Amino acid sequence: MGATQLITIFVLVSSLHISAAPQPPSGYRSTLTHVDSKGGFTRAELMRRAAHRSRHRSATVLPGSYSRTSSSSSDTRPTRLYSGQAEYLMELAIGTPPVPFIALADTGSDLTWTQCKPCKLCFAQDTPIYDPTASSTFSPVTCSSDNCLSIWRRNCSATTHCRYRYVYGDGAYSAGVIGTETLTFGSSYDQEAPSVSVAGIAFGCGVDNGGLSYNSTGTVGLGRGGLSLVAQIGVGKFSYCLTDFFNTSLGSPVLFGYLAELGDPSDGAIVQTTPLVHNLNFPSWYYVSLQGISLGDAHLPIPNGTFDIRDDGTGGMIVDSGTIYTVLVESAFREVVSHVAEVLNQPVVNASSLDGPCFPAPVGERQLPDMPDLVLHFAGGADMILHRDNYMSFNQEDSSFCLNIVGTTSSVSVLGNFQQQNIQMLFDITVGELSFVHTDCSKL
Repeated sequence: MGATQLITIFVLVSSLHISAAPQPPSGYRSTLTHVDSKGGFTRAELMRRAAHRSRHRSATVLPGSYSRTSSSSSDTRPTRLYSGQAEYLMELAIGTPPVPFIALADTGSDLTWTQCKPCKLCFAQDTPIYDPTASSTFSPVTCSSDNCLSIWRRNCSATTHCRYRYVYGDGAYSAGVIGTETLTFGSSYDQEAPSVSVAGIAFGCGVDNGGLSYNSTGTVGLGRGGLSLVAQIGVGKFSYCLTDFFNTSLGSPVLFGYLAELGDPSDGAIVQTTPLVHNLNFPSWYYVSLQGISLGDAHLPIPNGTFDIRDDGTGGMIVDSGTIYTVLVESAFREVVSHVAEVLNQPVVNASSLDGPCFPAPVGERQLPDMPDLVLHFAGGADMILHRDNYMSFNQEDSSFCLNIVGTTSSVSVLGNFQQQNIQMLFDITVGELSFVHTDCSKL
């Protein structure tokens, strides 16, 4: 065999070896668990607890619902939120060896953080507290890093560890150091979501944490900013599909990268797509352009521009995984209530904007009557069709039909997660679009 043949064979074998090398994963799967999944609550109790969380979150999350003087124009912290009032927990693991990490999943903030040893102040948690000194993959971030936001770089040198303080609207906070670490999605025992690890994720290692929490060890930031988990894993898109609100034992899939593609739609369902709107004043939120609402054949008389973002950054509609009831500005909310009352031919029992209005059920009635679809009309011709069970519920305690939509005196509306049940929501950050389709989420 000549030298030329040897070289050719060597090059061929080398090429085969390179092409067979494992490629970095481009899809990840995890599970969202409802915060009340282990409580054994009745349907009425679930609704009361959810309404309580929704009130607090609406009071402290919504841009425009608090004074803008609370932060300067150079403050790049995310919009405020109520730390213990998100609805879904995301299951991950952090470090090497991996430590279980169960955190509030939040599309309204960017920073992912967990409680860390040595704790100056930590709230109680069921899983072990993460110890960065016990992990072979933890690395602190210095103040010169892009992962250290400008607000955190004050009074520190380039080689100093980046210290963060994340303040929430209810006065809760997390403080510590920014580091990078390996996060693990899925688990070794879940065949649908085998474990996949991603290295170098910037996160907050919180040693001083005050505030409320519901069986979580921190927060997973799924917002639109550069520090969000979505941006850091570099896959460009993610989706989630929330299962039946009243069957809290069912987990809800959250998918990243190529796995995020929309699954098989329900019979007759059509994939709908609308642009995501940028709001420079609140860049972490996912804004969409709501242009109108219909109930059955009736297009509600809501003036054009009611849901537009204003020049000062207020207004608009946010898609939020942490708010249960859809929140509508007061004028639009009143139109929805009026038309639902007309369909039911019943007066409003409780017209409160905080808990959602209810209507008396006829004597002996134990379930919701047939109701027309409520349709949200978004820019680009995308219609989100909400079937009866996506916007109404039956309250057994006082035999009433309840509208699971609330009003607000704020200028900001929110598409809540009760309305998103069994609708797969795909956020494509790369192209700036939200797509959705009715799906049996328990089968994804």
